[in-house]
Formats: sequence, C-alpha cells, structure tokens
Amino acid sequence: MARKFLYIVAGLVVLVLAVLLALRLFADELTELTMVPDGEFEAQPALEANSYHDPKMWIARPGLGAGDPSQWQPEGFEEDADALAVPVFFVHPTSYLDKAFWNAPVDEPESRTRAEMFVRGMASPFNKSVDIWAPRYRQAAVGAFLTEKPEADQALDLAYKDVAQAFDFFIETVARDKPIVLAGHSQGSFHLRRLIAEKIAGTPLQDRVAVAYLAGWPISLVHDLPKMGLPPCTAPDQAGCIASWQTFAEPADTAMVIKGYERKLGLDGQSVAGSAFLCVNPLTGTEGGEAPASANLGTLVPDWENDSGTLARGVVPARCGEDGFLYIGAPPTLELGPYALPGNNYHVYDMTMFWANLREDMKRRVAAWKPAE
Repeated sequence: MARKFLYIVAGLVVLVLAVLLALRLFADELTELTMVPDGEFEAQPALEANSYHDPKMWIARPGLGAGDPSQWQPEGFEEDADALAVPVFFVHPTSYLDKAFWNAPVDEPESRTRAEMFVRGMASPFNKSVDIWAPRYRQAAVGAFLTEKPEADQALDLAYKDVAQAFDFFIETVARDKPIVLAGHSQGSFHLRRLIAEKIAGTPLQDRVAVAYLAGWPISLVHDLPKMGLPPCTAPDQAGCIASWQTFAEPADTAMVIKGYERKLGLDGQSVAGSAFLCVNPLTGTEGGEAPASANLGTLVPDWENDSGTLARGVVPARCGEDGFLYIGAPPTLELGPYALPGNNYHVYDMTMFWANLREDMKRRVAAWKPAE
C-alpha cells in the first residue's frame, strides 16, 4: 500500500511538472486562447457630441458628492487644510477582463464596478484637488494587449476616441487660467500618451500641464517622448513634465511586459522594439535613481472586506533599473491582496504602492507651475 501511495505521489509530481512546462512553453498560446476575443471587431459610431455632458458618463467629476470614488481617503489619513485649485483628468486602466467583445459596453456591470474600484485606489492620491474628472469609456478588452491581431489596434483606437472626446469636454469646462494634471494607469496611460501628442503638444495647453503621471505603460524615450512635447521629470519640483514607471519585485521576470510593449508602435509610427523607456522614481520624483524604504511616505494597504484601507509608511523602497523598470526589492511584507502578476509584476499596485508620495509630488509640481508669459 505504501509503495502504491508513493507511485501516486510520483505520478502527481510528474503531472504538475508537465503542466508547468506546458505553461512555460505555450504561455502565449494559452493566454491568447483564454483572454483574447475571438470574434470580429465591431465598428461602432462615435459617441454623440454631448455624451460627456451627462454626469452618468463620468466615474468621477465635481458635483457627484459622496458617490465620487476619487474623493476616498485611507482610514486615519490626516489631510492638511489647503486644497489644490487644479483640475485633474484621470483615465482608469482596463477593467473589462472578458473576451465577449473587443470593446466593453459602458454599461457592462462588472467592468463598471471594477473601474470604480480602480479610481478609488489610483485617483485618490490626487484628491488634494476636489476637481478630479475620470470618464467612462468603451475601453479595449484586456486581450487587446496580448495579441498582434489587427482587431486589437482597432479596439484601442475606438477607446482612445472616447477618451479624447471626454478630454475635450473637460478642457471646455474647467477654468482656463488654471494648470491641469493628467494621470492614468495601464490602458489609461496608453491613451494619454497619444492624447498628449495629438491634443496638447505644440498647443497652448502644453503650457498648462503641471505634470502627467503615465504609470503602467512604457513611454519610449526615442519613439514617444519627442512627439509629446513635454520632458521627463528630472527634478522633484519641476513642472510641465512626464513621470512613468512599471513596478516589479525581485527576482523579476519582465519578458511578458516587454513583449506587450513591443507589439505596439511608438507615437512616431515606428517599432519600439529594443528602445529604452522612461523610469521616474515616484519616491524621489526624478528620472532614474533609487530611494530607501524610509523615503516612502505611505503605501496603500487595502482592506477588501470592509472597502477600506490604511497607509503603511517606510516599507517599500524603489530604484530605477538600467532596463527601465522600477524595482522594489523582495515582495513587500504587506497584506496587499492577491493581485501581483506572474514574474513578481506589481503592475496593479503601480500607484497605490507610492500613494502618499504621489500626493506630495503633485503638490510640489503644481506649486512650481507658472503661467506662460
């Protein structure tokens, strides 16, 4: 009987090893099978011209009151008295994880709820301003970043046009003598990089940008930045600059992110393959460099059961590696939840890992902004 049991255990070990080997050898094929829509892309008309006049098309905007997730703050957080008079345009990351459509309907319930959760965690570092705008949009499915199918680019283009339309309404509505802050994550950053190139660079709006936080999507130093008209953030009190980073714990496997990055063209229409990308350390506010955990003013630790969270100070360090990724050392000893991705990829936590530092960073850059003469 004991020998039979050992044979069963040995067989299970071999089976597990075989599955792990298959996952490693066929990861791309399995990912595409499970995450990438297999139907045809459905062309859709542009939203009606006045769509973003409707408050229901916004996850966050002034006037929503207690229902505005961007105004959430961690338990026990003590805010100083002075608010910032600066409008913030925030574009949420992909919250549509299904493969039924290439673009999520704006009324799809699960993706709406997930988007609101993302806004609560990722836009709240910027609620030193009460003037945060976060649009709903027909976001591309997560699978659009996991394939080279032409439908993926069509889906992303449709999503971008919604974001651009929302931005136009935002600019028409907010005070014209104020600076603006742009912030996004993942798909949100992917769209904002194009929006900066097409609607801000070389226009009067360029002088109004206090800072653009484009976390979770690589910004090519060669193929993107020259088209965006704004420099990288090289000093903590610099205004009118771009900050971008991708967070990994160590040991890190960045191959999947690199492959996704190289599937998309740069803003100049050229392949970004092999090109370096921007890393601004959110603990220092400067391009490159490193900072110890003591420089971290507060990582957001979520309490999923109670829809709450607290800040943990001085736990997570950060350094920009030579490869352009932001490294935080060993996985942090915090109860962050189950959303770290394979390869020690802390993509989901790009902003919440540095919640309090981003709050101070925006405050400094807005204070440094000066109107064009």
